[in-house]
Amino acid sequence: MKTTSAEVINDLIVRTEANLRMARELNKRSVHDLNQSPAPGSWSALECIEHLNYYGDFYVPEIENQIASSPYLHEEIFKSGFLGNYFAQSMLPKEGFKKMKTLKSTNPSGKKLGKEVIDRFIMHQQKLLELLKKAKSVSLTRTKTGISISRFIRLRLGDTFRVAIYHNQRHLLQAERALKSVETSAAEA
Repeated sequence: MKTTSAEVINDLIVRTEANLRMARELNKRSVHDLNQSPAPGSWSALECIEHLNYYGDFYVPEIENQIASSPYLHEEIFKSGFLGNYFAQSMLPKEGFKKMKTLKSTNPSGKKLGKEVIDRFIMHQQKLLELLKKAKSVSLTRTKTGISISRFIRLRLGDTFRVAIYHNQRHLLQAERALKSVETSAAEA
């Protein structure tokens, strides 16, 4: 993928603002509803958000550190890396998307969680918006970040933002589906 850095950042700002709105809407729901699993082995809405927090706890400081220490100035064009683009595309929510295996360390399954989970997620989204604005001054292509699953792989900053934000979208939609499923089950009962 090759596009302007401004287009990438603007798209990601719009997506993050939408994620923030979705999280605020979820926060209006009862803790009871948010903790209801739609089916055995499926995550509740809060489990979906907690999963995202595990990644936010890694990526937000990693992105912040790399932007702060990047010697590479803004470039007009962003060129996605092969691996980064593959990861980003695999995270994009799409119709009939495949379920992915979750790492044990990022699986919140079975936890009873409170609304502090959503508060933490909202904080991550607000910080991502700040970082996207700061990223306008550095190269999205030449600035590299570590990734959570391997200390040997580094992605381009633009790809890391895309992976993290698309991943957030994916699981927020999953959280909404979980709530709708619980509502449907309650209505049928």
